[in-house]
Amino acid sequence: MATYRTILVGTDGSTSSFGAVTRAASLAAATGATLVLACAYAPMRERERSAAADVLGDLSYKVTGSTPADDALRAAREHAVAAGAGAIELAAEEGDAVDVLVALAGRRGADLVVVGNRGLNTLAGRLLGSVPSGVSQRAGCDVLIVHTTHGR
Repeated sequence: MATYRTILVGTDGSTSSFGAVTRAASLAAATGATLVLACAYAPMRERERSAAADVLGDLSYKVTGSTPADDALRAAREHAVAAGAGAIELAAEEGDAVDVLVALAGRRGADLVVVGNRGLNTLAGRLLGSVPSGVSQRAGCDVLIVHTTHGR
């Protein structure tokens, strides 16, 4: 059996992604691996940023830049700690989720990338590709796709 030293898991802050975080954290705890929690985000257009500032006022920082990704990572960290992970690192990066996860896995020397299965069983996922499918095709290490959603 492979020994994992660095496990990278993607999260978007959704309940289903926290299932993948919990599984990755359990594996990290069992193997003594470092757990890297990763979240990709898209930059907000200037027009959207202005509209948010008008509506939210002083709280507009909560929806700009990497703040939503940082919030998702903080929540994911709580799940990881609860599942027993010790060494935890956070990474919020701008870009497409597949690109970010594959690049981070390479830069961090990940032995395993963990993602949820959301999108695999949807029509859009089959036609356009999904995060789990893209990561499994492009990552240079093992990929674990965790069953986090219930579909047909």
